[in-house]
Amino acid sequence: MEDQWVVVGLDNGGNKNNATVLEPSGRFLVDAMVETPSRVLEGASVAVEELVRSFEGILKQTGVARERVRAVGFDSPGPASADGVISSRGSTNFAHPSWRNFDYRGALEKAMGLPVVYNNDGNAAALYAHFECFGPTAASRSSIAAIVGTGLGGGVIEKGQIVKGGAGFAGELGHVHIPMDGLLGEGQAVPPCNCGFSGDVESVASLTAIEVSLLPYWLTRYEGHELGQVDDIRQAAKLVRAYGEKGDPMARKIFEQQAMAIGRLFTIASRFTDPDAYFVGGGVAETTEEFREWFLATVRESTSLEEEQKETATFALVQHLDMAGARGAALAALESVHARG
Repeated sequence: MEDQWVVVGLDNGGNKNNATVLEPSGRFLVDAMVETPSRVLEGASVAVEELVRSFEGILKQTGVARERVRAVGFDSPGPASADGVISSRGSTNFAHPSWRNFDYRGALEKAMGLPVVYNNDGNAAALYAHFECFGPTAASRSSIAAIVGTGLGGGVIEKGQIVKGGAGFAGELGHVHIPMDGLLGEGQAVPPCNCGFSGDVESVASLTAIEVSLLPYWLTRYEGHELGQVDDIRQAAKLVRAYGEKGDPMARKIFEQQAMAIGRLFTIASRFTDPDAYFVGGGVAETTEEFREWFLATVRESTSLEEEQKETATFALVQHLDMAGARGAALAALESVHARG
């Protein structure tokens, strides 16, 4: 129906914004990414203006009148509070001084004149993965998602709801410590993390980990490897996935360690939340079918579950990851409208 209300989802990234529109029935009105510049590096006020443009653009593209919008779901990279206030320390994406302690959600809500529901990008993607997997039964299920990127993000979903915690930092899965025995190679040092920890999940399962510790170590074990001839270690790290897709033994060793790290995270999660599903997303999910299946199987093999849990647990990849943030943000907005009655 043309007069039916909708919600809008906005995914705010370091370079681009992505937007979608969701009907109460659960139908998304766009089936591909709709990107616009985010300009977050230019400061908070510029970024808010760009999000408003993204909002207006997606309504124009879908032919939806602004009056039909009941709420806006919005996600961004962290760190931020549960209410969308950017950390006083800023971050890689929010380095401009204007971001420190900036009420991102509140500013966007004021600019739009509509209710805005905030989540970090990992939580939004986790929520979409959950609903995509469980559909009509999502509200009675639980899941955990680990999304491998520059760092390791993700989220915890309980009965269809994002677990945020008191300060909004629940689901920071990358900084959970995991056992390193049997994961590290001979003479391989416990890897450091940007957060100051050593031996957490992100210190192994992230692009940063490949650059800082995994690739330098494995190049000493595979002398003469082509990647050792690349002058820039950062560029070499970005090439590891392509080698892994081709079955390169050294690259597979690196990704095997990453899969083991995620499996150990899931083992810990199984004792805390006992989820129905374990999702893996990120670059490892956007590869060849053979590599995806191998990686997910290695994660599953590295996850220690009780026999009863093995019978019911689902292991799956996050689908449509490029759109998962915007869609998860829209789902959170839809839930907020239903909660308000």
